[in-house]
Amino acid sequence: MHDRRTENIHRFSHAAMGSIFEIRICHADGRYAGSASVEAFRLLDQLEHDLSRFIANSDISRISNLHVGESTQVSYETYTCLRLCAEMHRLSRGVFDVTIGELYDCWLNPDKTLKSPTPQQVAAAKRRVGWSHLSLDEERYRVRMAGGPVRLDLGGFGKGYALDKMAELLADWEITTFVLNGGQSSMLIGDAPGDIGWPITISDPFDDYRLLRELYVANIAIGGSGLVKGRHIIDPRTAQPLENERAAWALAPTAATADGLSTTFMLLSLAEIADLCAQNPSCSAIIRQKNVEPLAERLVYTGSVKLYE
Repeated sequence: MHDRRTENIHRFSHAAMGSIFEIRICHADGRYAGSASVEAFRLLDQLEHDLSRFIANSDISRISNLHVGESTQVSYETYTCLRLCAEMHRLSRGVFDVTIGELYDCWLNPDKTLKSPTPQQVAAAKRRVGWSHLSLDEERYRVRMAGGPVRLDLGGFGKGYALDKMAELLADWEITTFVLNGGQSSMLIGDAPGDIGWPITISDPFDDYRLLRELYVANIAIGGSGLVKGRHIIDPRTAQPLENERAAWALAPTAATADGLSTTFMLLSLAEIADLCAQNPSCSAIIRQKNVEPLAERLVYTGSVKLYE
């Protein structure tokens, strides 16, 4: 997923969260755009330090290492991110769950290949998954391990949340015409640089990444899941790796929402996806099933999502 070259765009990139983040800014002053991007990437690094489970002293790691009954203080950004994760859990009808870390560790090797756990190991890991095991203290920004204990993994949400916060920082610099890209699977698009939106292409991972659809969009986020090979998505309802061979893209007002929904769309049926979008008209879905003709793909969107086609 990427946007074609647009004239007069200043481009900056930075490695974080295991991906390459890119900022594209439309601004008359390239030096000013560069200074803003430096600050945005500095914020990104701080968010990674708070949210990554791969950093030993991050907020997320400290939460995951709590014993039942213990609590820890977290940053405002971490608390806000967790609260949004809880909201996404409700929106997804329990399918999107960042407390799924124990199941990831049970099923996946570090390179995301599958292990062969016993049914007993899977059952034990599943018992340590669920939002009921966490208690959030909004007044003191503390997180308490009420049960489980659980292990957190924000991989399906953290990048999008970071893009949203970076966009807020750019707005402070009065920069609103931009595209933010987090590892090719998370995008946040600002104001259009001209009369139509930014040109964004979506490629088919099941057909040598040929062009599947081109959209012209502005002021929207796009998240993609299932864009790489491997059964690395675990269904918290069944505690089993995803068997559906599908690619899913979500369009939503924020990058965090788009990221969470794209994972959700990998797990729900097409009817459930259509129903979720109907009940949340600011959200849309593009679904590509393997071994199904591209014309059979489902594009669901409403007038609240502005597409220039």
